[in-house]
Amino acid sequence: MSGQTFGTAASAPPKLNLLRIEDDLSQAHLRLSRTLIEHLDWQECIRRYDRDYTLFYLDPPYFQTAGYGVDFGLDQYQKMAEIAKNAKGKVIISVNDVPMMRKVFAGLTMETVDITYTVGGSGKADPTKELIIKNW
Repeated sequence: MSGQTFGTAASAPPKLNLLRIEDDLSQAHLRLSRTLIEHLDWQECIRRYDRDYTLFYLDPPYFQTAGYGVDFGLDQYQKMAEIAKNAKGKVIISVNDVPMMRKVFAGLTMETVDITYTVGGSGKADPTKELIIKNW
């Protein structure tokens, strides 16, 4: 396998059980039955749905990290900050806590949280910090 995976590991059973796939799909169907999924650029999606009662949660790739397969440069974070500052609705953004992200999102409410990542079920924990940014 290459790229993003289901978190498989030789030391743990697979999360995807093909014997239960019908039940899993049925549960997913029920949870998503009233959900609208858009295939839009993130900026167009916000423009289209921004209302005073809307809540947007934006989870862009961590700044200067590789492996997402998507080009997301500094200009994208700058646009995100500008949109958050001018949105009618509420915006929450989570990014890695690095000085450049603090600079880009200056003027918005920021909270630092401790998080721990485990990669691919390896059991190896990587503690780090994340910024939770809000426009209110």
